[in-house]
Amino acid sequence: MEPFFPKSHGKPRVDGRRVLSGIIFINRNGLRWRDAPAEYGPHKTLYNRWKRPLSGIACNPREG
Repeated sequence: MEPFFPKSHGKPRVDGRRVLSGIIFINRNGLRWRDAPAEYGPHKTLYNRWKRPLSGIACNPREG
């Protein structure tokens, strides 16, 4: 069956626990995203996963 599945491309996804630890580390130490240690994954990944949940938190005045 394996020959029928497409080969994966790109880098593997960074572990969610590592990313969460990196986000907490950045916020606790007041660092810029670019200053994140490499052990937490790419700084852009940290920022994007931090920003994603915030986009759904925006206040909607029509909701009570």
